[in-house]
Amino acid sequence: MIKEFKASFVSDVLMDFDIQEVSLWLNGQQKQTISNLLWSDKGYFPEVSFSMAYTQSHILLKYFVQEQYTRAFYKNINDPVYNDSCVEFFIAMAGDKNYYNLEFNSLGTALVGYGSGKHDRVDVPDDAIKKIKSYSTMQLPTTDAGSFATWELTLKIPFEVFIHHPISSLKDEQCWVNFYKCGDELPEPHFLSWNNIVNHEPNFHLPEFFGKVSFV
Repeated sequence: MIKEFKASFVSDVLMDFDIQEVSLWLNGQQKQTISNLLWSDKGYFPEVSFSMAYTQSHILLKYFVQEQYTRAFYKNINDPVYNDSCVEFFIAMAGDKNYYNLEFNSLGTALVGYGSGKHDRVDVPDDAIKKIKSYSTMQLPTTDAGSFATWELTLKIPFEVFIHHPISSLKDEQCWVNFYKCGDELPEPHFLSWNNIVNHEPNFHLPEFFGKVSFV
């Protein structure tokens, strides 16, 4: 079953606000849960959701995460952030068999690529990725057994990041997307997706399992 949701338009006036204010505004948008636990039967299940909107020039995206373990080692663009506490957003523009992967650790360090599958990714240039603005907040867990860390990541993603698509507007467009949470080098590695994936081994790079977003 293919999931679908609608991303609402908001005036570019919002882009004049501080990113912390954008983060607060996204709190009021409808949340989607990343709740398909993949390739695991251990029962460890971080709680993850996101909200998304768009302007005339940006995609606005916010992740809400609760997990027992956190890791934030990588700090350079296009580092392997999937080894850290990581959230991901994959998007294929209408009519394109290729897709972009945008991956972020809890610090906001970004890995962005483009291609048709897992093994043919081409990194998006650093200059484009640097245009992404991020705001992260992490609440450390207490010493109580079983306590969880809570962190949020807000992203302002300019259309210029999608270097193979000269986007003037996303209004009335439909794109294929999936959203993920992982952490390959955490004490409890895990793989969660928004739209379900059916595959015998861990692999987020399966566009045949993307869902759909309508920009309204």
